Amino acid sequence: MVLSPRLRLLNGVEMPQFGLGTWPMDDAQVAGAVSHAIDAGYRLFDTAENYRNETGVGEGVRRSSASRAEIFITTKFNKEWHSRDGVRTACEASLRRLGMDYVDLLLIHWPNPAQDLYVEAFEGMTRLLEAGMTRSIGVSNFKSAHLAKLFDAGFVPHVNQIQLDPYLRRDDLVTIHREKGIVTETWSPLGRNGEIMHDPVIGEIAARMGKTVGQVILRWHLQSGFATTPKSADPARQKENLGCVAFEISNDDMARIDSLGGTDMLPVDADKSGH
Repeated sequence: MVLSPRLRLLNGVEMPQFGLGTWPMDDAQVAGAVSHAIDAGYRLFDTAENYRNETGVGEGVRRSSASRAEIFITTKFNKEWHSRDGVRTACEASLRRLGMDYVDLLLIHWPNPAQDLYVEAFEGMTRLLEAGMTRSIGVSNFKSAHLAKLFDAGFVPHVNQIQLDPYLRRDDLVTIHREKGIVTETWSPLGRNGEIMHDPVIGEIAARMGKTVGQVILRWHLQSGFATTPKSADPARQKENLGCVAFEISNDDMARIDSLGGTDMLPVDADKSGH
């Protein structure tokens, strides 16, 4: 069985670098997907209150042969809980749905700057960390201005989960993350509009290496130092995706992928979107 390498977070917690995203699976589908994925070697699973499948994720873990301590569970909460006390309510509800005593990573799903409560929410999350309800804390979809407000308040998230792929580089954010020791975790790592899956440069690299285009893109994320969680309920696709941990792309080919462009698509704007 091939297992993902791990990244060390600022507080010393080790997080698998590669895992499974679970949106938009429902409870029944995700329970089977998680169980199969664990058998294949996955140890990181990404869910959220808004996905409405935390119950199924927990059930999938219990169906598997792995112990809870072997699994890394990430969940996220919605904007209605953006307060010092609200985050505890949200985390307690997620733990009940998961059937677990703790999560490994708790994230603010979106900053929702219009209500301007994410700093207060993050302060509340530090209390959950101290209470052992979560092993690490972070944010999702935060832009540089949102991170700056956290830094000004004395907080540094362990993780920022952002939309990123070789066509959508987000170099400004990645630079900040590296300066502060924040792990960059990517969602939609294979792109959102399908264009990147037909890129001729990546296609040539994949053919030469005997890998799929998806495997090469996912490997690019890992070698760039990012954590990532592509989604799939299909056991064969899960196994294919996990294959990205077992080979390396040359420095020259990494540079070729780094220089790609092929879309004017912008990331989802976290100043205007969110829940």
